[in-house]
Amino acid sequence: MSVKKIHKDQPETFEFNEKSMEAANKIVSNYPDGRQQSAVMALLYIAQRQHDNWIPLKAMKYIAKFLDMPYIKVYEVATFYSMYNLSPVGKYFFQVCTTTPCMLRGAYDLVKVCKKKISEKENELSEDGKISWMEVECLGACVNAPMMQVNEDYYEDLNDKKLEEIIDTIYQNKIPKPGSYAGRINAEPVDNRKTLLGNKNA
Repeated sequence: MSVKKIHKDQPETFEFNEKSMEAANKIVSNYPDGRQQSAVMALLYIAQRQHDNWIPLKAMKYIAKFLDMPYIKVYEVATFYSMYNLSPVGKYFFQVCTTTPCMLRGAYDLVKVCKKKISEKENELSEDGKISWMEVECLGACVNAPMMQVNEDYYEDLNDKKLEEIIDTIYQNKIPKPGSYAGRINAEPVDNRKTLLGNKNA
C-alpha cells in the first residue's frame, strides 16, 4: 500500500459550487445545533467529487470555515482516511482490492494489467492524465472477487482480459458497465443455488 502525499501544485482558491453547496447544507441540517462538525467527512467527499476527484488544501480550509472548526482537524481527517485523494488521480480512479479473498482469486493479475496499461507505479497518472490506480484494502465485495472500484462504481468477477477491456473502453471515452463480469446478479452463486431449493416431490 502506498502513502498518499499532498500535491505540490495547489489551486489558489476553492469554494462549493451551487450543486455542492446545496448538498452540503442538506447534510449539515441533519445534525443538531453545535454538532455540525460531524459532517466533515461528508463535506470532504463533496469537495473531492467537485474538484476532479481530489481535495486541495484550500478545500480543507474552506470546509473548516464552513463548519466553524479548526483547520487542523479537517486536515487530520482528510489525511487519515484512504478514501480521500490529496493529489490528482485523473478522471477515472482505479482502486484494486488485494485483500485475501481477491488475492486468492487473481487480484495481482489485475495489478499487472494496471501497471501495463495505466502506469508502472501507483498514484501515477497515465500518459494522457485520464487514469490512475492504487491497491486498497477490502472493498466489501469478497463474494465477487477479484474486484475493483472505479470512482463510485464496482467492477466484479474480473480477470486480466476483462480488465484490459474495461481500460480500453475508458480510453475510448466510453463508460464500461459496472457490476459482475461473470454475468451474476448481485452476489448470487456462480453455479446457481444449491440449497433451499425445496423438494419437488414433497
